[in-house]
Amino acid sequence: MSAHTHPRSPQPAEGGVDFKLPWWGVVLPAIAFFVLLALVIGSGDAHAVSGDGTLTHLVDRIHESLSH
Repeated sequence: MSAHTHPRSPQPAEGGVDFKLPWWGVVLPAIAFFVLLALVIGSGDAHAVSGDGTLTHLVDRIHESLSH
């Protein structure tokens, strides 16, 4: 099976390249960037975790990071 493509408009856009980007194509990467930036900035007081209760401690750290 071959996929159908959308036909191009008969007239080119004035002044350059014509493309349409959906709203989520800008918003989702921006949200991801700011979440990662917040995690990096908030990790200034991070320290090594001991072997006891590693998963519990990790979940606690994630909860603390998200609550700030």
